[in-house]
Amino acid sequence: MSTPRCPLMLMRQALLLLALAAAASSAQAASATSGTGNLPRNTPAVALNFSIQVDKFLFFRIGDGAWPTPGGTTSQVSFNLSPSIPAVPTTPTTGNNTAVNWNGTAPTFAVAASGNVLPVEVRSNGGQVSVFATVTTALTSGSNTIPMNMVSITSSDAALPAPTIPASGTGTSVNVTGGGTGTVNSLVTIRNANWTFGYNSTISRTAGNYSGQLSFTASVP
Repeated sequence: MSTPRCPLMLMRQALLLLALAAAASSAQAASATSGTGNLPRNTPAVALNFSIQVDKFLFFRIGDGAWPTPGGTTSQVSFNLSPSIPAVPTTPTTGNNTAVNWNGTAPTFAVAASGNVLPVEVRSNGGQVSVFATVTTALTSGSNTIPMNMVSITSSDAALPAPTIPASGTGTSVNVTGGGTGTVNSLVTIRNANWTFGYNSTISRTAGNYSGQLSFTASVP
């Protein structure tokens, strides 16, 4: 009996826009004088106009590349599924014509994951940040395909939630809670979390080595 293996390669769509500018583009002043002598004394008022432009920025990373430098490495998550033959704790042996004490019940699969806990970081001053996932390459062995939504994500911080992975195409977005350590209001976002990836092993799949790719995108209005 062979052991199916299901690696998942994650592609980050990390740096969308990085620009920050705050400059007084113009300052205009007026002048006024007040009379003296026998005329009533006046209090002069002078107006001064300011114009300040603050550009939007958005920093997003999964895996390496902590602020302020985006990473250049695509993270890889791997799952190794090992069957357990009921009704006795028999370790399967790869090969032909191998005797196994088995009562015929469908085996269960234990999942061993590697590289499945990834740091995630979002920083922006552009208002509400949304994050969504897209299946860029189907999870396939070449002859068989597993829906990508068999992979799930949990976040260590509810303020930086993980989006639901779609079976294919682009999934629905989730909103990142504004604020965070070092911010002055909820319109500025600084959030960090660990996303843990898991695989649903309760559904039987054809044996093989499956690989696919996800991209994650963060956006602001």
